[in-house]
Amino acid sequence: MALTATTADTFDALNRLADRFARLAEERSQGQPAALKVLIAEDDLLIADMMEAVLLSHGYDVCGIARTVAEAVELGSTSKPDLAILDLRLANAGLGTEIAARLGDRGRLGVLYATGNASTIALTATDGDACLSKPYRPDDLLRSLKLVVDIVVNGEAVPPYPRNFHLLRTSAMSALEPSGVC
Repeated sequence: MALTATTADTFDALNRLADRFARLAEERSQGQPAALKVLIAEDDLLIADMMEAVLLSHGYDVCGIARTVAEAVELGSTSKPDLAILDLRLANAGLGTEIAARLGDRGRLGVLYATGNASTIALTATDGDACLSKPYRPDDLLRSLKLVVDIVVNGEAVPPYPRNFHLLRTSAMSALEPSGVC
């Protein structure tokens, strides 16, 4: 089967990201400081600050916090994050799915939705990798982000899953499997 330009670009982007994750893992195993860059899009600044503190204390590099779609896209374009934690509903009536769609053409971005609005919007694998429904604990956020890294690198996430965590599935997969919110 011949690869189309879009498929080839996607394949190349996935390979580059997998290489970056492998390089970071190797650097960590050798005691060198290496951190995955995470973009946070959350309009509740208390939650955003909590996320940032938790991520920084566990070795992640937070490239910034955005409250709107426009801020997140600009931040993502300039900082080129490896991962994004996106709320579904943002300031100025924005949707986190817009961020994932607009940054997705710049290479594979691991996307975790962390939201209290999961039941209002049906998410699929085209929107991102996983969803963590609020309220959640800091440990749940860290484990969820690790699962997203596993999805990006290995193509799958292995349980146990945190409470309120859901993998995003394609429409065909969703019809075959029981689903929760997200």
